[in-house]
Amino acid sequence: MSRLFPCILIALDVLAALVYAVQDGDWRRFIYWIAAAVLTASVTF
Repeated sequence: MSRLFPCILIALDVLAALVYAVQDGDWRRFIYWIAAAVLTASVTF
């Protein structure tokens, strides 16, 4: 239960990355949000 919020945050980061990649084609922001998800995952797990 203590990992619920980080998992939600990781999912939101990945979804934000997908929106930037698909809708805008902005690869820099895609990489930024994927890096945020990876950082959150590495700290959480």
